[in-house]
Amino acid sequence: MSAAGKRKLAGAMVVLAAAVAAGCSLGPQRQQTDSYDLGPPRAQVATGPSITATLLLPDISAPSWLDGYGIVYRLSYENSARPQAYASSRWVAPPAALLTQRLRGRFASGAGGIVTSADGARAEYALRIELEDFSQSFAAANASRVSLRARASLVRLADRLLVAQRVFSVDRAAPTPDARGAVVALGEASDELVESLVEWAGGQVKAPRAK
Repeated sequence: MSAAGKRKLAGAMVVLAAAVAAGCSLGPQRQQTDSYDLGPPRAQVATGPSITATLLLPDISAPSWLDGYGIVYRLSYENSARPQAYASSRWVAPPAALLTQRLRGRFASGAGGIVTSADGARAEYALRIELEDFSQSFAAANASRVSLRARASLVRLADRLLVAQRVFSVDRAAPTPDARGAVVALGEASDELVESLVEWAGGQVKAPRAK
């Protein structure tokens, strides 16, 4: 082999060695995913229970498109019927599970007692919540709002009577048009929803019972 050929071969081996040392840096990089919850619950003034009855609080249910970890958004200016999820941001648990935890924590301090379906304990009323919307929508690329919508049903367990039913809806602007803005706004909307549920359920339980 000529001297020139040896130099070319040596150069190629140097390049190959550098590529091997770099390893996966030459391939696609793994994208970091940020995980979020609803943030700390709103501080409550210590008061006596507003609901004296014992409540059964089953897990909140949700439609299949919300039954995951994705932070859902819609581009209303393109196609409002197409829910999408952020690629690099997610919830630490499905929205219904996060709301269930927040709801039970709040009712535990505002009711005579709460039980879950797994407890096997008796309760006087059941409060069932169906989550209908928990998403962010963009009217424009730089402007978004969040929407939280849920249907609540209060059932008296002694006779399976539907005492009351109501749809709750909270809508507010996101502070920034991105996943973090959605998280902040949906956390605030969740606290507002929970407070509305406590007030509503307390009023229904205290109302005179139908004969």
